[in-house]
Amino acid sequence: MKKRYLFSLLAVSVAAACQTQADTFPAPVGPSQSDFGGVGLMQVPTARMAKEGEFSLNARDNDQYRYYSASLQLFPWLETTVRYTDVRTRQYSAVSEFSGTQSYKDKAFDLKLRLWQESFWLPEVAVGTRDLGGTGLFDSEYVVGTKAWGPFDFTLGLGWGYLGNSGTVKNPFCSYSDSYCQRPQVGEAGSINGSQMFHGPTAFFGGVEYQTPWQPLRLKMEYEGNNYQNDFAGRLDQRSKLNVGAIYRVTDWADINASYERGNTFMFGVTLRTNFNDLRQAHIDSEKPAYNPQPQPKLLEPTVVGTQLTDLKYNAGLDGPRIQTQGHTLYVSGEQTKYRDTREGVDRANRIIMNHLPDGIDTISVTESRFHMPQVTTETQVASLRNNLEGYPLGHEQPLQQSRKEPVDPGSTEQGMFIRQDRLNYSLSPVLNQSVGGPESFYMYQIGVMANADYWLTDHLLVGGSLFGNLANNYDKFNYNGAPADSTLPRVRTHIRDYVENNVYVNDLQANYMGHLGNGFYGQVYGGYLETMYGGVGGELLYRPVDANWAVGVDANYVRQRDWDNMMQFNRYKAATGNLTGYWRPWFMQDVLVKTSVGQYLAKDKGVTVDVSKRFDSGVMVGVYATKTNVSSEEYGEGDFTKGFYISVPMDLFTVTPTRGRAQVNWVPLTRDGGQMLGRKYQLYDLTSDRDARFN
Repeated sequence: MKKRYLFSLLAVSVAAACQTQADTFPAPVGPSQSDFGGVGLMQVPTARMAKEGEFSLNARDNDQYRYYSASLQLFPWLETTVRYTDVRTRQYSAVSEFSGTQSYKDKAFDLKLRLWQESFWLPEVAVGTRDLGGTGLFDSEYVVGTKAWGPFDFTLGLGWGYLGNSGTVKNPFCSYSDSYCQRPQVGEAGSINGSQMFHGPTAFFGGVEYQTPWQPLRLKMEYEGNNYQNDFAGRLDQRSKLNVGAIYRVTDWADINASYERGNTFMFGVTLRTNFNDLRQAHIDSEKPAYNPQPQPKLLEPTVVGTQLTDLKYNAGLDGPRIQTQGHTLYVSGEQTKYRDTREGVDRANRIIMNHLPDGIDTISVTESRFHMPQVTTETQVASLRNNLEGYPLGHEQPLQQSRKEPVDPGSTEQGMFIRQDRLNYSLSPVLNQSVGGPESFYMYQIGVMANADYWLTDHLLVGGSLFGNLANNYDKFNYNGAPADSTLPRVRTHIRDYVENNVYVNDLQANYMGHLGNGFYGQVYGGYLETMYGGVGGELLYRPVDANWAVGVDANYVRQRDWDNMMQFNRYKAATGNLTGYWRPWFMQDVLVKTSVGQYLAKDKGVTVDVSKRFDSGVMVGVYATKTNVSSEEYGEGDFTKGFYISVPMDLFTVTPTRGRAQVNWVPLTRDGGQMLGRKYQLYDLTSDRDARFN
C-alpha cells in the first residue's frame, strides 16, 4: 500500500508539472542535496557542484537512520560536508545502563573535488570520499560523471566501500595489488585511514534527475551499488536497487523531499540553504556627508573643528578623534569602531574635512587605530579629492590620488583639538555552551550571561575581565567525567565538564600592555587569569607590513591550570607553551588565509598546527584546522590528532546599524588533550586586521 501511494503521488506531481508554467522562479533551481548531504541524487552523489558559497543544512529520516548534515561549497571545485547520523536501531554503547535511551551517534566528514567542468561533449567529473576521519560506518570513495541533456541530468559513477558493497565489478586496482581486493576494518572515531581508500568491493551506480516544466519540482531516479548486507543498522532487506524521489523547492532557501528506497523504505527530508557570498543586511545609518565646501582660514576655528570632531565620531565612526595641522598637511586620527570596511570611514572623514578645509592644506592624512595601536595612515591629495567630489567631465575621469602607508605620527603640531576616548568599556552578553550526541542526553546545554569590563589605565595598559553567571543548564545529567582511558597525556582540556559545573566564576581577569613598536612591529605582554582553565603570564611579538599578504609572529607563555573546584585558585599542573606562527594569503587565492604554527602545547607535546580559512564576500569566514604533535596515536588516544572547523560571522549581518563585532561557532568532533593551545584573549594578528585593506 505504501508503495502504491508513493507512485500515485509521483504520477500526480508529473501530471501537474506538465500543466504548469515554468516561470515560477527567476533563476534555475540548480543542484539539490542528497540524503547524506552534499549535491547528489538520494543515496549516491553526482559530479555537480552548488554555487560557490552555498551553505545547506539538511535533515533526512527513515526507519533506520536520521541524517543531519551541513554542506558548504567552499570553492567552485570543492564541496565539504559534515554529517551527524543517529542510528535508530542501536544503543549508544554496549552497556545499556550507560546508554540509557540514547541511540548510537556517528560523526563524519565528506569531501568532493571537481576534476573538470562539463563541456559540449564531455561530462562534469568529480572524485570524492565519504566518512573521511569518521568511524567508517559509511566510508566510501567514488569517481562520478554527470552530463546534462535538456531537462535531464544523467549520472554514472564507480564506488568503493559503502557505495560499492554489492561488488558487481572487479576493483580495477586489484590488478596492481591484491591488497586492494579487501577493505580494512572500520577504524577509530576521528582517525583518517588512508590505507583503506579505494580498497574492497566496487560497483557502478548512476541515475537521472529530471527538471519538470514546473520549475520548483525535480524528480530523481537512481541505481545504487550498495546491497546493505553489512550495514551498521543491521542487515537490511533490499527489494530493489532502484530508488525514486521528488524534491520540491518551497522557496529559494528551502526544499522538501520524499523518496522510496530499497523497494521498501520511505525517506523524508528538508534542506535549508543560504549563500555566504550573497548575505547582506540593510542598515539604518546616517547619510554620507554631502560635499558642500566652506573653507576655514588658516587658523582652525574652534566651533567649526568641534562640529567636525563630532561628525568624525558619530558619522565616520572614529572614536576619540583628533584634528591637527602641520605645514600643508591636516592630520585626522581615531579608532574605527563602526565600519567593518574601514574605507567607508576614511571616505566619510575626508568629506567632513573637505567641507571646512583650512587654507593652505594640500594633503589629508587619516590614521586609524585599534586598542590605542595605530594601524595604517591613508594619505589623500586634496586637489585630486576635490576633483573627485565635484565630478569629472564624462570620459575624463581620473583615479583618486590616495595611498596607504605605515602610521604617521605628526609629532608636535601647530594646532590640534580632540575628543577624549572613553577609558571604561563594559557590556553584558548572552552565552550558550552546548554539546550534541552524548549518552546522557542527545542535546546538553548551558545558558548564561557574561559581564565584561575593561579599563585603560594608560594608553597602553589595559586591565579587564569577564564574569560568567549560569542561568539554566542540564549538565547535571553528566555521568562520564571525560577522563580518557586510552591516553597517557596530562588532562589539560578533558576536565571541561568539571569547569562548567560552576554556576558563577571569573572567566578571565588580566592586565595587558600593548603597543605599536614601529616599522610594522607590534607587541604585548600580559598576565592574570588568561582563560577559563589557565592563568599565568606571556607575551607576543608580531611583524605585519601594511597591505602585505604575509605576517609572522611569536608568543611565549608560562601557565598554570586553574582549580575547577575553586577557580580563583590553581592546581599543581603547570606548563610552558608558545608558538612561532606564519600567516600567508596566496597570490592565487586572495580570499584564503593559511596560518601555520610550530611550538609546544599545553600537554607539553610539540608539533604543528595548520589552519586554513576562506573569507566570503559577506565577510563570513569558514576555517578548518588540524594539529599533529610528537605524541603517537596510541598516546593521544581516540581521534589520533586534534582537528575541527569554525565559522566566523560578522555581527553587522544581524544588526540594523553598522558594527565591527564578530561571533564564532566552533565544531570539534572530539575533545582530547593533545595539541591544545592556550586560549589567549587578544591576538595581535586579529587586532591589526585594518592593516589589510581587503579583509576587515
